Amino acid sequence: MESQKPPNAEPAKRSSSIPNRLPMARRGLGRTGETIQLVTNHFKVSMHSNANTGAHFYQYNVSLAHEDGHPADAKDIGRKVMDKVHETYHTEMAGMSFAYDGEKSLFTIGSLPSKKLRFTVVLEDASSNRYKCTLNIDSPDDGSDRKRSRRPYHSKTFNVEISFAAKFPMDSIVRASYGQPSKHLQDAARVLDIILRQHAAKKGCLVVRQSFFDNLPRNFTPLGGGVLGCRGFNSSFRATQGGLFLNMDVSTTLVIQPDPVRDFLVSNQNVKDMYHIDWSKAKRMLKNLRVKTLHSNAEWKISGLSERTCRNQTFLMKQRNEGPDGDEVRSVEVTVYDYFVKHRKISLQYSGDFPCINVGRSKHPVYIPLELCTLVSLQRYTKPLSTQQRSSLVEKSRQKPQERMRALKSNKYDANPMLRSSGISISTQFTQVEGRILPTPSLKSGNGQDLSPRNGRWNFNNKELAQPTKIDPWLIASFSSRCNMKTLIQDLIKCAKMKGISMGYPAEIFTENPQYMRQPAPVRVDKMIGTMMSQFRRLPQFILCILPQKKNCDIYGPWKRQCLSGCGVPIQCIAPSTPVVNDQYLTNVLLKINAKLGGLNSLLTMGYCPSLHLISTIPTLILGMDVSHGSPGRPDVPSIAAVVSSRHWPSISQYRATVRTQSPKLEMIDSLFEPLPNSKDSGIIRGTLLDFYKTSAKRKPEHIIIFRDGVGESQFNQVLNIELEQIIEACKLLDEQWHPKFMVIIAQKNHHIRFFQNGSPSNVPPGTIVDNTICHPRNNDFYLCAHAGMIGTSRPTHYHVLLDELGFSADDLQQLVHSLCYVYQRSTTAVSLVAPVCYAHLAAAQVAQFIKFEDLPESSSGHAAAPVPQLPSFHEKVADTMFFC
Repeated sequence: MESQKPPNAEPAKRSSSIPNRLPMARRGLGRTGETIQLVTNHFKVSMHSNANTGAHFYQYNVSLAHEDGHPADAKDIGRKVMDKVHETYHTEMAGMSFAYDGEKSLFTIGSLPSKKLRFTVVLEDASSNRYKCTLNIDSPDDGSDRKRSRRPYHSKTFNVEISFAAKFPMDSIVRASYGQPSKHLQDAARVLDIILRQHAAKKGCLVVRQSFFDNLPRNFTPLGGGVLGCRGFNSSFRATQGGLFLNMDVSTTLVIQPDPVRDFLVSNQNVKDMYHIDWSKAKRMLKNLRVKTLHSNAEWKISGLSERTCRNQTFLMKQRNEGPDGDEVRSVEVTVYDYFVKHRKISLQYSGDFPCINVGRSKHPVYIPLELCTLVSLQRYTKPLSTQQRSSLVEKSRQKPQERMRALKSNKYDANPMLRSSGISISTQFTQVEGRILPTPSLKSGNGQDLSPRNGRWNFNNKELAQPTKIDPWLIASFSSRCNMKTLIQDLIKCAKMKGISMGYPAEIFTENPQYMRQPAPVRVDKMIGTMMSQFRRLPQFILCILPQKKNCDIYGPWKRQCLSGCGVPIQCIAPSTPVVNDQYLTNVLLKINAKLGGLNSLLTMGYCPSLHLISTIPTLILGMDVSHGSPGRPDVPSIAAVVSSRHWPSISQYRATVRTQSPKLEMIDSLFEPLPNSKDSGIIRGTLLDFYKTSAKRKPEHIIIFRDGVGESQFNQVLNIELEQIIEACKLLDEQWHPKFMVIIAQKNHHIRFFQNGSPSNVPPGTIVDNTICHPRNNDFYLCAHAGMIGTSRPTHYHVLLDELGFSADDLQQLVHSLCYVYQRSTTAVSLVAPVCYAHLAAAQVAQFIKFEDLPESSSGHAAAPVPQLPSFHEKVADTMFFC
């Protein structure tokens, strides 16, 4: 496949000029399928006929500074300052209401009296580490409440500058309602977003980007570990084919349970009492959280913990003694415990043996006994969740379609006073849209038998797999004593025979030595591998691993790494919850095993739609690309990029995966093309192209279809002009005269659009597609629910076609995407996302277990970024298999 070059020739270099491709426009709407009437959680935005359509939105830049001139950049201070500006200088601002984003931008309807305004405001009782605590001011030793009441309020002065930045007409909203284009529509939508968020913030809601969460008991659900799931709403204004809409949906975030600090720490660390607390971990957990003190009802931000216990931690207290020359003020050293017990007359039951809460600064600490502090409500929890917490969150966040609709109707978003005063109204009715139910793809099983999917499902009852494999020899490695091994083996072999898989009795069964069960997972795995290699001299074709508990137990990652990277043996891990498992469980296990060993479970009938026929006659490579990131609480964990590629053309059911680490939170894949001198590795794409050539009768792909997951609209141009350009350069590296045609499609699951059948408790049928009304006014996009939603409310996948050099019609393209949701080899159901992207998710998630990135030490923000750890390479015997299946 590679063109002939001199042995020492320089590799092709990337083009120095980055192209400027733009997302393609819609070519037309699809027509195939049965029509279905739906409603969606979009609410029409319009302006009253008597509104001043000639008015403008005015944008102003906001600058906040402390009295000493230093910028006031604390996250929670901006809204407080601007609320004070509105209260104090209402006349100077001509009585104008404004929408403030909490940071640098302010919007008004109509102009302010001047292009530049300057104000000075004073906030009293503002909670900040910049302020002094009662422990550091004059305090009588008798704890007199009368004298303590004379303390001045803590206050801070802020300088505010508001300067004109831009203006744009409000009539863009009116034009949008009539389907007319407007270059300022996105700007208008942003202003409306800010107006809604500001209204929520003034009501005391927690605002998280586009979502807001109220402090009502019914919104909270416990997840364990001192963490609550908090249900609220997500809102965004969207410009669509049908005009401007408010997309409103239910949203969930994580918050700290507002308990006494003691109770929270015991629950968070899952210990029986305070004496078992890991205080270094507690310090990291509590930092920057807000607490309210029981003795003063004041609110503070935690900066840390004291180094010594409450009984031993001292500070200098000013004390006034009466003498012949008048009052004498001197400083005496006193412990925090004695101060509160003897001077403040506050009884402390348990704080003496534990650190104090520090609400001051490092050089000027202010200590409060732990039992006097209670966590404030509606504080976000940003640390990684445990497996149990994550499962609980998913389970408790689900809502059936009708339940979700009722929740959305309860939100009074149309009562916003600023919107009403400007003549803007938001409908309270769900928007009606017309959808279509695409024809169900045709599938084949073994011996050419037809599989007949119904409601997105099918089964292999009395049918063999399309291409079953022969498994010999194979081994069992068991870390579990709960499983009935004899019955499991008999039932697995019997089920395999029914599916056409030739599978004899395992050559050996290895059971973990009980003396190692309490050892760390890597040690347990090493001992098992050592025993297997010493007693079974040759490599087996396959190993079945029985885990002691759920699949994501500690053994899973080290076991995968040893087998896939070290030994080169395909493996399947199972964790039966009962001693005897049923046929459906065994069938699902065999589907995965067969795919990993090179077999095929089912095949698409290529004559099903014209686009599939085109793919089967013209060599076509299909890529699925995704980047997964570390958990929100660990921004230093490397991101993992995965690219899966189709092989054995004309098949579109078999794939291989390439996985690389890259810098944390980097969304663009930076290793698609890396022309390094004297290196066989020129990036991910070179390997995928060579594999396609090798497995496809030495044919180069003339068409390359790319499915990219995990990017937002702001990154579409980067996918088109950076990632695609790397792929083109990789093609040139192999053959400068080779110019394949490309199709680039973005697949998005992280959105808040939902569809409902009005009056029906069920989810929309599998194959439901919508490409009108609420779709982009120009770009080529559509929503597809390929799967049958059995739990909660189905979330459609939002597909954006950025580039199509293949010239597919709307119907052909939509049916191709629908078909690729039926080639997922792990199950007998249609999946919600095209299979290549699902495989990329799986590959990234499984390989991430090779190195427990979450266990790496946290990097300090003040130090240079640590080098990205590299993943171990796959053994050559499994590198090209569907190990991720």
